[in-house]
Amino acid sequence: MDRLLQLNTIFISIVIEAIPFIIIGAFVSALIEVFVSENTIIRMMPKNRFLSVITASLIGVLFPGCECGIVPIAARLIKKGVAPYAAISFMLAAPIINPIVLFATYVAFGDSWTMVWQRAGLALVVSILVGFVLSFVIKENPLKENGDVHVHDHSNQNTKQKLISVVTHTIDEFLSVGKFLVMGGLIASAMQVYVPTKILLTLGHTKVTATLVMMALAFILSICSEADAFVASSFRNSFANYQSSIVAFLVFGAMVDIKNVLMMTGYFNKRLIVILVSLITVFVFIGSLLF
Repeated sequence: MDRLLQLNTIFISIVIEAIPFIIIGAFVSALIEVFVSENTIIRMMPKNRFLSVITASLIGVLFPGCECGIVPIAARLIKKGVAPYAAISFMLAAPIINPIVLFATYVAFGDSWTMVWQRAGLALVVSILVGFVLSFVIKENPLKENGDVHVHDHSNQNTKQKLISVVTHTIDEFLSVGKFLVMGGLIASAMQVYVPTKILLTLGHTKVTATLVMMALAFILSICSEADAFVASSFRNSFANYQSSIVAFLVFGAMVDIKNVLMMTGYFNKRLIVILVSLITVFVFIGSLLF
């Protein structure tokens, strides 16, 4: 009974801390969906492949949203003419470097900027490197022929209709993301209560193994990037000597987890997904070890 009460306390604290950021992120994401067209992003993209990758990664700061919502946006960008490698760099960076996620990270880690800069820095480096490599690897359209890419056009709506669309998109995204927060928070709470700390410490007793353990957890837990910092901060005591493993959790989970890999299979061909996941895994692992 004591363990069940402890699980309940940890779970509720994670959810309550994260929900405000999910609501804000869903609302801002809905505003962008309704009032900002993909054509705006296309016009901002340089023709040079290297500059387009860097620009696409940095543009992510303007688009609050989680990783599960960014996949269809990236697919729509490719369909509208953005170079695939640039769209994917945007897809990787946006869920991490946007202000909602960074502020949530700041709050989750006790009003400390250290983790914020490390998370944003590694995310940008990885998204840019992945984009550079893909610019040489991708020779054809990576979208599936039967991919379900919907382009929502709100340009013909009046102000009232657009505001209604904002509310609708906000509710849809909140419900979509919320269930993953609940599942991730429950799993994280259960692990802290029922999995002895010494097991995690045994598995992650070195910097390398700690990083691998946290990357695996990030993939399995599949928590929204607007809420994952609150779960990651709960593992600080278990990996106090290996902060880089927490950074790996925060970056890898927002780029590759169960739910967004499944979502990618609905839009991209298998070859791209395999290459993409492999590159992200290698770059996050090596990058986090260098911190």
